[in-house]
Amino acid sequence: MALKNKVALITGSTSGIGLGIAHVLAAEGYHIVLNGFGDAAEIEKTRQEIESKFGVKSIFAAADVTDYNSVAAMVADAESKLGAVDVIVNNAGIQFVSPIDEFPLDKWNQIISINLTGVFHGIRAALPGMKKRGYGRIINIASAHGLVASTGKGAYVAAKHGVVGLTKVTALENARANITCNAICPGWVLTPLVQKQIDDRAAKEGIPVQQASDELLLEKQPNARFATAEEIGAMVSYLCSDGARNVTGTTLSIDGAWTAQ
Repeated sequence: MALKNKVALITGSTSGIGLGIAHVLAAEGYHIVLNGFGDAAEIEKTRQEIESKFGVKSIFAAADVTDYNSVAAMVADAESKLGAVDVIVNNAGIQFVSPIDEFPLDKWNQIISINLTGVFHGIRAALPGMKKRGYGRIINIASAHGLVASTGKGAYVAAKHGVVGLTKVTALENARANITCNAICPGWVLTPLVQKQIDDRAAKEGIPVQQASDELLLEKQPNARFATAEEIGAMVSYLCSDGARNVTGTTLSIDGAWTAQ
């Protein structure tokens, strides 16, 4: 039972936050375009599970978000196979931590390319079809670090602040086109990558995993509770709803009061 045959494309959706978003939207009847990297067999299993569990269509595209032509081809393929890209969630991102004066130049370029330029590529590729059809929902997964900063994360903070600015411009340019653009700014979300950070911290400091988790949370997130990928998905779902058609050009935080401090 596809929701008016709507199609959602989520970058970086083979695991973590992106996959959680895909599951939430598929449960509501959206056809899903998965994108990302990983083991081909596991990705195919994930794709098939979405189709069988939620009764929707799902395709996978291995587009590199740093390559505009690759992203444009992914959008064109989705429009050809599924009829449209009504929703694009620009979620793909990476992290690297280092002081600015020691930050590897290749890591800076990679983070800006994936976390910021990749979002621009997704928006630019999806907009023509959205304008033609007179409908679109663009959702950019930024971060609490799109609103505030932390030491050691110069490239990530710069990229995510850029995503927030790009979101505002996109919303302004399409304000009368029935196309909204918003940014979601999560704090700590318990994904496999974050769990690895916790496990590594526990091993390095010789402390229990739970203690490492608590310390990580309390450094930034006052409610001491991780957000979940499904909670991010619920916010995406709201932004795609008719009730959010006047919500555009803004940021929505899911950060346990991190940025309230």
